[in-house]
Amino acid sequence: MARLSVTMAGAAALIGVLAALPAPAMAQYPDRPIKMIVPWAAGGDTDNIFRPFAVELQKHIGQPVVVANVGGASGTVGAREAKNAAPDGYTVYAVHDYIHLTFYAGISDVKYSDFEPICLVAATPSVLTASAKTPWKNWQELAADAKKRPGEITVGATLGSTSHIFPALIEKQAGVKFKFVSYDGLAPRMNALLGGHINLTDSNLTQKGKVEAGLLRFIAIASEKRDPGSPDVPTLKELGMNIVFEVVRGLVVPKGTPAPVRAKLEEACTKATKEPAFAQSMKVQGTRVAFLNASDYGKFLAKIDDENKAIMTDLGLIKK
Repeated sequence: MARLSVTMAGAAALIGVLAALPAPAMAQYPDRPIKMIVPWAAGGDTDNIFRPFAVELQKHIGQPVVVANVGGASGTVGAREAKNAAPDGYTVYAVHDYIHLTFYAGISDVKYSDFEPICLVAATPSVLTASAKTPWKNWQELAADAKKRPGEITVGATLGSTSHIFPALIEKQAGVKFKFVSYDGLAPRMNALLGGHINLTDSNLTQKGKVEAGLLRFIAIASEKRDPGSPDVPTLKELGMNIVFEVVRGLVVPKGTPAPVRAKLEEACTKATKEPAFAQSMKVQGTRVAFLNASDYGKFLAKIDDENKAIMTDLGLIKK
């Protein structure tokens, strides 16, 4: 019996020592490239924001961060792939507000709470943008025409996403009726707008060069104040509509990703968003760096989920 007791005691001590050691997978993370799922086509806003972010993130995480464009179905194909990925830190998901909207619209069963927050990265004010082939030079002319021709002025939008909600808010507050035409992401919407196949869309200040070239027109911006770089573009507030609308983008991982892995990603994200090169890239994108750590980002996601649910309900777009 005495011998058995000693053996058991030794085993218990060994187990204690092993338990105190970090798990090899956690200690080595990351030991291979990380996949960043962007749920929209290459060349769109989300892609153009997260590609320079990925460059800075890989600098601080110590492994390549490979952007994978997984588009389709208003961003829900990429959302589903990210949700179903192994929760090991080797798949991260570049998300924006659409994840709240597509869930409440009944387009997707994937919701923001299927993921763990890592950090908020950026915020981009929306701009109501017209094709240069349209006759309007300002909001007043557009509104007057829309009231004469309800349901005839076309707006390119990713249905159930931010590019749908933004003009729908304008539609409601201005008392006009648009005709929505579905496109999967900004890149195809912009091609349609430039070709004159649609009249309007939700874009942002990245299109300033095309405006200066006479290919597009900025009608109004959804920020609190006019942008210093585009001082001639009025805010929607100035035009009598109480609308401030920014598309916010952040990084999340599948539910169940271990806390040590999330902590390493959060640390790298914190450093990446402070890089001057990233701030400059965002300026070019008409975007501001808007960092929040994992804890604050989690609270922010819950807050805007409630806000988006209320907006969708008010617009009559929520699934009953």
